[in-house]
Amino acid sequence: MQLILTHENADFDAVAAQLAAHKLYPEGTPLLSRRINRNVQQFLTLYWDALPFMRPEDWKRRKVDEIVLVDTHSMSSVRGMVRSPRVHVIDHHETQERHKNWTYQLGNVGATTTLLAEMLQAAGRGLSAEEATLLLLGVYEDTGSLTYDTTTARDVRAASWLLEQGAQLAVVRRFMNIPLTPAQWQLYERLQTAVSWIEISGQSLAVTAVTAPDDFEDEISSIVHRLREALLPVGLFVLVQMRQDVQLVARSSHDSVDVSVVARALGGGGHRRAAAAIIIGQTLDDVKARLLELLPQAVKPLATVAEIMSYGVKTLPPTAVVSEAAALMQRVGYEGYPVVDSERGQLVGLLTRRAVDRAMSHQLSQMPVSRIMKAGNFTVRPSDSIERVQQLMLDEDWGQIPVIADDDGGGTASGRPIGIVTRTDVLNFLFKPSPETAVSNLRPLLNQSLPPAMWDMVLAVSQTAASLNMPLYFVGGLVRDLLLGKTAVDLDMVVEGDAIQLVKALQRQFGGEVHTHRRFGTGKWFLSPAIWQAVASEQGGKAARWQVGEETRHSRTRKLANSLPDTIDFVTARSEFYTEPSALPQVTRGSIKLDLHRRDFTINTLAVRLDGAHLGELLDFYNGRRDLEQGLIRVLHSLSFVDDPTRMLRAVRLEQRLKFRIEPRTAELMMEALPMLDRVTGDRIRHEIELALREPARIQVMERLDELGVMAQIHPALHWTAAMAAAFARVSAAVDSEIWAGERPSRWLQFLYFAQWVIGLPAAERKAVLARLRVRKATREDVTAVARCLKRIAALPANPRPSQIEKALRPFQPRVLMTAWIALGDNVGADQIVSYYEKWRGVKTAVSGDDLRAMGLKPGPEYAVILDRLLAARLDGQISSEAEERHLLNKIVDTG
Repeated sequence: MQLILTHENADFDAVAAQLAAHKLYPEGTPLLSRRINRNVQQFLTLYWDALPFMRPEDWKRRKVDEIVLVDTHSMSSVRGMVRSPRVHVIDHHETQERHKNWTYQLGNVGATTTLLAEMLQAAGRGLSAEEATLLLLGVYEDTGSLTYDTTTARDVRAASWLLEQGAQLAVVRRFMNIPLTPAQWQLYERLQTAVSWIEISGQSLAVTAVTAPDDFEDEISSIVHRLREALLPVGLFVLVQMRQDVQLVARSSHDSVDVSVVARALGGGGHRRAAAAIIIGQTLDDVKARLLELLPQAVKPLATVAEIMSYGVKTLPPTAVVSEAAALMQRVGYEGYPVVDSERGQLVGLLTRRAVDRAMSHQLSQMPVSRIMKAGNFTVRPSDSIERVQQLMLDEDWGQIPVIADDDGGGTASGRPIGIVTRTDVLNFLFKPSPETAVSNLRPLLNQSLPPAMWDMVLAVSQTAASLNMPLYFVGGLVRDLLLGKTAVDLDMVVEGDAIQLVKALQRQFGGEVHTHRRFGTGKWFLSPAIWQAVASEQGGKAARWQVGEETRHSRTRKLANSLPDTIDFVTARSEFYTEPSALPQVTRGSIKLDLHRRDFTINTLAVRLDGAHLGELLDFYNGRRDLEQGLIRVLHSLSFVDDPTRMLRAVRLEQRLKFRIEPRTAELMMEALPMLDRVTGDRIRHEIELALREPARIQVMERLDELGVMAQIHPALHWTAAMAAAFARVSAAVDSEIWAGERPSRWLQFLYFAQWVIGLPAAERKAVLARLRVRKATREDVTAVARCLKRIAALPANPRPSQIEKALRPFQPRVLMTAWIALGDNVGADQIVSYYEKWRGVKTAVSGDDLRAMGLKPGPEYAVILDRLLAARLDGQISSEAEERHLLNKIVDTG
């Protein structure tokens, strides 16, 4: 037999979920809990005849071997239940530990009823008005009438469907707002009087505990709801001694307080925002003492400024004039600058864009910024809470708050800024939704994905960066590929600070050669086997796992040593400014946030912090992880393709490589910006084409470029055809062919593809395309030679003699011949090229020019004619020996 069960102190979500489960599993009996909230009990009393529930007192002992458990992960014992029944859990509480042999159907929504409503809708099951109303009560109660932070769009859609099924809002309002009974009011007042406030990790929690009268029979969840509305705590923990047992009801209004941690430790359950427990046979004082011990485990420390600030900050001196500030703001896009007295190293004010714009409009361009700035010395420290930043912004009307370094205590809020936190940073933290599959720390993934030697290197660099107080990051494609399960091939890193200082510190510690470029703030560290060995030893003697340059017992280990990168590039975080559309950007030092903002697509804006205790922290300012999970290529802003039109080609390349799709709005922006390609130099476009030709999905890339109009925009003659695709498909087979093996044709791969794309164009258009792309001279000459070669083959007679084929193909180098052979495919001309290359290319005459001179013939064009006749005779089988060749020579001379 199958039962449908839920938790004790069942609320509307629990009971509604039982009803919905019964609609899906008609053979299952929805057995009510022994304790049900008073408003739920009143609803059931009124509508009992229309509902399928069974009361506990009506249950007769029967063999129960299957349980559907809704809105909970904890199962109560029922008479007749076998020792190990089959259990299927349907719940919206995803943080519980799972039983090994149970099955689960979980969802990140506000109410379990939402999940079941979706299942009913998918199964095409209808509801009566009474049933729809009960389900709507379940959704509304657990989502606070769709107002709690845990509410999702799925909850709203479920509520909409339930209304379509006939749910009555008037009934919902009645049972959602049932007044407290006199006994509940008395208990409410006692609980409110007994409230004590506890501060843990910056969070204010309310704890209250009282003993209920012996005759108290009402439920207490309604009382807790009223207390929560009156006190507005981040976390509320209510304990009520009811005869021999203590009942806990806990509520949270913020993800930083997980009340289920306390409830589970006391034998109950629930989820982050709502949980309960019944503690049997213990006193109120003992339970309260245990609760107070557990509270720190339930509270996550408040987010700090360090989590959202940008390190590195540009400042202005008080003496700077308005026009200078306006130029900087226009160039970099900042909305404000801290103003710092350079002599004292102290913050004296904040300059806003609004103030600068007003000053410029009033012709005050030469006025010192000290005259228009907001004077003050308002700062925060990295360890301050985000709530403090928010309050400071509200109190002082500063949109950016400078961040100064933490001290050892007792310091003043003055000093040179080390970073900045903006209003946008705060808003993103407060309101930016987290993806359902969010992974905030990638340290385990890095450890698992990187080879041991590379992980040791990351740890070593991490420790050095931490000692220098320099935030360090993996960024862009490396992080993207790690999240996609691909192997990292390099360890290039971005430094928020001074990359050159970091790379030199690593050189002092481990040795090796370093190349730096002060202008761009970059450093390259050259890694020898000895450096890899030293790093591994530094990280705990792990060198035995990979043994650089030495024989080991495992070939895999030797292969790993050979695959380690030879260098690591360290780049100082920077920002870019485009002085005009399509121009190359001007680069200046910036924060990691600005460094990521300059990147092309959201999936390339992901970063993983690496320094010290921050190792593994994922930064996702632009929802890159969401687009990665959804398989979307999306630009960061609407002018992205205007700033750099070559991003169009990169978008297509990434789309086809990752098997993603270009997001619709991004596709629209690409279409609108196509004319901007006319401003891009041929060298830059050719570079992007060359990268596309290196892609495994090069055929799909080229086809997509044509489909989107990119090819035609580069030059009207460019297009893509099925014949070109077929030729591309033949290239890889040609490279592997034994015919051309001696030429090492893999070195020609890029040329082979490029030539197949353009050789079919009419001569004039081909010349124009090569000029537009500024193709290198050698490539241009060989492409033209391929076209001539194909033309000569086409001009051969139907059954040409070997000598005719040899003479037609003699001028062409192997690269040209191979390219023409690929282009011809199954055409007979391809066989003629192979015959020439394998059999006739090396045939020579025995007679040379010296022999002709010895015979008294005067040097001149006649030599070539004679030698060609001799070679033709040998190739065509008319002669086969030197004697026959000399006999023919004498005959030619005599008749000449």
